[in-house]
Amino acid sequence: MTYLPQDMACPIDSRYYGTNPEFLKRLKPYVSEEGYVRYQAKVEVALAQVLVERKIAPPTLAEELEKAAQTISVEDVYAEERRIGHNIRALVNCLKKHVSERAQPFIHLCATSNDITDTAMALRLKELTRDILLPDLIQLENVLLGLASDHAETIQMGRTHGQHAIPITFGYAMANYVARVGNRIEQIETARVNLRGQLSGAVGAYNALSLLVPDNTVGFERDVLTKLGLRPVDTQVSTQVIHPEYVTDLVHAVTSAFSVLANIADDIRQLHRSEISEVHERYDAERVGSSTMPHKRNPSNFEFVKSMWKAMMPRMMTLYMDQISEHQRDLTNSASARFITELFTAFIYAIHRLTDALKRLEVDDMAMSAQLTGTEFEAILAEPLYILLTAQGHPDGYGGARKVVDQARTTGEPISKLMWADDTLAPYLKNLSAKQRELFENPQRYIGAAIQQTHATCKEWTKRCQQLTKQLNNESKASQ
Repeated sequence: MTYLPQDMACPIDSRYYGTNPEFLKRLKPYVSEEGYVRYQAKVEVALAQVLVERKIAPPTLAEELEKAAQTISVEDVYAEERRIGHNIRALVNCLKKHVSERAQPFIHLCATSNDITDTAMALRLKELTRDILLPDLIQLENVLLGLASDHAETIQMGRTHGQHAIPITFGYAMANYVARVGNRIEQIETARVNLRGQLSGAVGAYNALSLLVPDNTVGFERDVLTKLGLRPVDTQVSTQVIHPEYVTDLVHAVTSAFSVLANIADDIRQLHRSEISEVHERYDAERVGSSTMPHKRNPSNFEFVKSMWKAMMPRMMTLYMDQISEHQRDLTNSASARFITELFTAFIYAIHRLTDALKRLEVDDMAMSAQLTGTEFEAILAEPLYILLTAQGHPDGYGGARKVVDQARTTGEPISKLMWADDTLAPYLKNLSAKQRELFENPQRYIGAAIQQTHATCKEWTKRCQQLTKQLNNESKASQ
């Protein structure tokens, strides 16, 4: 039976991943069930190669099995699983049909199911993160770098608690996210390269391997994993399952990065508000914002990212619960672990949507400037006034500045006028430098080191992302 995406129960398949041909093509080899079976077959091939090298299996096994792994159909594997009720033995049975009788008994020799499934999961997550997730996240980082650099000097009102605070620049606001996304990129990479594989048998103690290579069980395992670009756990001590913390660390890093994306999306969405209206996502001509209000231009892409984050972020709790497996192994993570790739798929799709939306972001510097006028805007002078009064020896600079702000709000007179007319403040203000005096005449200049720090941040993360991109490309080429 052929299914359409719309027949699927999961909206990732029916609405996002499954209905976007380009996205589907890129991710399918990694996140699909077909992809998972192919990765399991890769582990079986690596095992066969070492069995041949150790002269345990017939010399043709590895070559035959590699061809078989490319020949078998996933549909046949699933049909066999339905017949016998076991996924890895089903894979082995299907592989056997495509190799010689002499080679057949040596497929999967000394391995247990989780050696194959856990190692295949680590390998596909490692390669998915290297080939798709990190490059896409770096592309998003580059868009943020462009916004930060282009608007390093675009003055914007800084806000705390949703209230006007003191000025920054829009570039500085974006540079904050440049740094946060950059740090998440590096955390994801750290967790990615630390993923581990395993080939240690039924309870993880190398019982089967000890019969064939009694003096080098750990070396045998390491040889298999090296062919896959993985390492064993550091102590070579485990149960039937690989220490779950390695995958947990990666998923945690991804979930944390997803939270940063949700924060970006939420901040930009707030700036779309009619009463703020400092940014707009450029609409395509045919795009509709409301079924009844033709004027609407909703920040729907930014809302999507936050919405998808709300659906996926709680999945992290499942990973924490999957760290618990009774005795040498139980099956309480056999279903729940299958949803890991949904989280990765949703995250990568959210990166795609956020990157596209930010590329089409229009920054209204006039609207930002409009926030920098009036008595309430002038209230930002309270902080520099308080700091400079204190520096000049005033016994209560904070109280003096607050008194002037209250007067300004009551009378409507500007702070910059009232502060000089206050006899209790004038003796301390007379010693201000020309540059300090100028600040009170032009409060927009009270932006601290925003411009310098924005450029420094952009320079730093441009360099670090270029270095990581080079490393990822080199690793990808070496694995081909």
